[in-house]
Order: sequence, then structure tokens, then C-alpha cells
Amino acid sequence: MTARTVRGVARATLAAALITGAAACSNPAGGAAAGSAGADSAVVGIASEPESLSPLLGYGKDGNSKIFDGLLTHDAGMRLRPALAEALPEVSADGLTYTYKLRQGVKFSDGAPFSAKDVVFTYRTILDPKTNNASKTELDAISGVEARGEDTVVFTLKYPYAPFAERTVLPIAPQHIAGAQDVNSGEFTTRPVGTGPYLLTGWSKGEKISFKANPAYWGGEPAVKKFTMAVIKDDDVRATRLRSGELDAAILPPNLAKGLGGKGAGGTARTTLAAKTFDYRNVTLPTHHPVTGDPAVRRALDVAVDRAAMVDKLLEGAGKPAYGPVPTDSPWFTAGTERAHDLEGAKRILDDAGWKAGADGVRVKDGVRASFPLWYTSGDKIRQDHALAFASDAKKAGIEVKTEAGTWEVIEPRMKTEAVLAGGGSPADPDFDQYPLLTSSLAGNGFNNMAWYDNPVVDRALGDARRSGDPAVRKAAYDTVQRELVKDPGYVFLTHIDHLYVVNDTWEGLTTQVEPHDHGLGAGPWWNVEAWKPKQK
Repeated sequence: MTARTVRGVARATLAAALITGAAACSNPAGGAAAGSAGADSAVVGIASEPESLSPLLGYGKDGNSKIFDGLLTHDAGMRLRPALAEALPEVSADGLTYTYKLRQGVKFSDGAPFSAKDVVFTYRTILDPKTNNASKTELDAISGVEARGEDTVVFTLKYPYAPFAERTVLPIAPQHIAGAQDVNSGEFTTRPVGTGPYLLTGWSKGEKISFKANPAYWGGEPAVKKFTMAVIKDDDVRATRLRSGELDAAILPPNLAKGLGGKGAGGTARTTLAAKTFDYRNVTLPTHHPVTGDPAVRRALDVAVDRAAMVDKLLEGAGKPAYGPVPTDSPWFTAGTERAHDLEGAKRILDDAGWKAGADGVRVKDGVRASFPLWYTSGDKIRQDHALAFASDAKKAGIEVKTEAGTWEVIEPRMKTEAVLAGGGSPADPDFDQYPLLTSSLAGNGFNNMAWYDNPVVDRALGDARRSGDPAVRKAAYDTVQRELVKDPGYVFLTHIDHLYVVNDTWEGLTTQVEPHDHGLGAGPWWNVEAWKPKQK
């Protein structure tokens, strides 16, 4: 996965609801077709939903949560900008102290004033061992957080964690409400109150999340007064509902997006937007399986796959080959770690390791057949296509891969020993994705390190990278990680995927950011829906 990038990976807080047909989803507008709900309304189709709407449990941790704000936010170019803070933080010379001055006059949607105590409450609660937030290791650098008066917050770090400011896009929860409840199961997890541009009006799990504009929003009341996210896991169903006019926009795989441009239902013009991403698809190679745990099998599969063919045929060019979590066009990518498609090389690796072809063409070693299952999430065409292509390439090398579809409820208990067509990726900083993906201490921790990868060299490099404020030291550490993944792959990375969105052409201000894996909820053209304006006719 990663129900985020999720962040599968990187842990996804997205527990995908399986929608098997149009009948399984009631009309998100509750009557007329959703897409015709009104000139000041928008309904978008997304592929998954969060487990909780509480930022204390991980919701909105990468920003763009709609209900909440962080101290900082990202603009269209992914540059940090002030939000609940009135300016970017003041950072001490040693990189250990971050001081934030807070915006004045901000209120939560219940009318209560926002202040420094809410920031302190949010971060301390997330770091509390009793809080069920699987992403708390992302705040490992924090030694302490304290309020200085009503309008100043000071973070003290254990070490100079270079990307710390990026972590402060995390949404802030109100102490007066969330602090009076059980953090893991209280009403706040499904009926949150925040300072953001939208108020939650309803959440029908597996169906829709509904919002209305916050008239008292400190950034100004949004022009889109009603906003609905229709949760439609199945790609084909999402495309059908967009085609019928029930949706104003949707995220779609390339083969479905291509046929939905131009004029839509009722003659409405549609446009297609493509977002560049750090979103990858990979195959986990669990160390606890006798086949995928064999280093020779891992290396052979890593060169047996035809990544370029996957980009051309499965993504129709909307992406690029992936050789690790870092895209090839990122400054963090390590040149020379590209792997060419080399089927004959894969066969030699297996031959040399004692995996000999059996009567049926499947290799055998010490009585063990080179065969293993590969799970992908039901209704996800991109994952299904990648799984089938991977199995086809593996078969040519003499390895049998049995593809299986299921929900995350079916897949998650099997992840320790069975392979998964997973995903992850974060553009904010390499630490955000690579640490949870590869660190051995996080193996088996939810969707972190799904392959149970254990490489001491990688562990040391990841620790060095997150504890140094020197860009050169960090680059060298991530170079080490990427080179180790060539020698000792715990995953086979397949592609980095562009996200495609088809949107009714009725609003001004639609843009996309460089997106993480966890697309569709906080990302997409609706990352800034609060800034959309009706298009003048």
C-alpha cells in the first residue's frame, strides 16, 4: 500500500473501503446528481478514506486537511508558508530550537480562541505513548514543546533535524474539546472541530465525507460553500459516476482518464490535470517467506522486471521507472542506481544460487518451489495491472507469482510472510518516506516497513540523515541507502506514477502540487478548494 502514503507506504492511514458497484454507493448529494448540486458546490470522487478525522491520530499530517490548519502550510510549489503561525519559524544557530509566533484573532469553528496551548496539547498528545498514532516516530526529534504566553510556541529538538519545519504542517487540535475525551476513541475522532476553511457536516464511512464553508475562517470564507468527497474505491465505478454527471471531478488511472475529457454530462466541459508525484508502486519481498526472503531471488526479481514497459503500457506514459523511493528527476536521486531490464542476468543470479528449473519451469531449491502469492487491493486497476505485469516478468525468470485481490482487512494480517503490491512516497523530505519504509525497528508496525527489511547499513544511514543538518551529509547518507537497495533489495520498485484528475471546467484556480502517495484526500486539484472561484460565463 500505503492506506499514506500511505502512507503505504509509508503508513497509510487510509483503510480503503471496497466499493464493488454503483449500487454500493448512494448518491453523495442526496437527491439530484451530485455534479448538479449547485453553482457553489463541488463533489469529487476519491479512492479511499481515513480511519479517523483526528490529527492526534494522524489525519492530515501532511497538510491540506480542510477542517484544520497547521502552523505552516505548502503553496502550489510546495514551499512552506505561514498558516496558524504568522511567519516562518525562527531557528537557533545550532538548529535545536524553533520558535513560532502565532497568528492573532484565529478561532476554532465553535468560536473558542486558538492559542499556544492548543499547539502544545497537539504535539504532546501525539507523542504520548498511550496515543494510537502510528506516525509518532515522525516527531522523534522533539525533546520538548512549550508555550510562552498566548502567542508563542517553542520546540526544542534532541538533534538538528533538518526538515523539522516541514513537520509543522501537522494540524492543530483544540485542547478544550479533544483534551476532554479519550484520544483514541472519543467523539472528536469522527466529529472534529478545527480552525480550517471547512466544517464537517457528515461522514458516512465507505460512502462520503461532507463539508460546508467556514464563514468565520481567518483566511476568508470559501466560494465553494458545500464540498463533498465521495469515497469510491473502484476505479471503474468512479469513472462511471463522473461520466454520468454525479461527480464534478475524480482521480482516475490513465486509461480511464483518457476517455473522459472534452464534454461531460449535460454538455459541461471537462479538463484533465496531471500532477507530478513521488508516488511509487513496489512489491514487498517479506524476509519471513522462504522464497522472497532469499537474497538471490530478490536481486533476480529486481532486474527481471521491465519497468519501461510498465510505464508505456500500464501508465500510457504518465509516469517513470522507479528504482527506489526517490524519483529519478529528484535532486535526492542517486545517479547510477538505475537497473536495466536484464532477464538473462536474472536467470544467472538464480542459477548461481542453486535455484534450478523444475519440470513445470518453476525453479526449485532444496525442495522449495520458487513460488509466492502477491496481493493487491480489489478495485485498484493500477495495482492490479502492475501485479499482473510483475508476475509475467517473474515467470520468464522461472519464478511463479500468484496474484490475489483483497481488501486491506484481508491483506494486512498476511503482510509478514506474503508479498503485497504496495505504494508510498513523500515529496517533502527523504526522511518522511524512507525512514518508515526501511528502518528495521519499525518492521511490522502497521504499514511501516511492510517487507520487514533489515539492513544495518541502511539503518545507520537513515539515522545519520535525520540527525544531521548538513545537506552534504544527508545527501551522502541517502546515496548509501539507494546503493544498498541495489545490492540488497527488500522491495522491487516498479514505477513512479503521475496522478490524473478529470474535472468539470467550471471553477477558476485549479492547480496541482507535487503530490505524495496519499492522493485524493488532501491532494488533487482540491488541495486549495478554499481558493476556487466560479468561472465567469
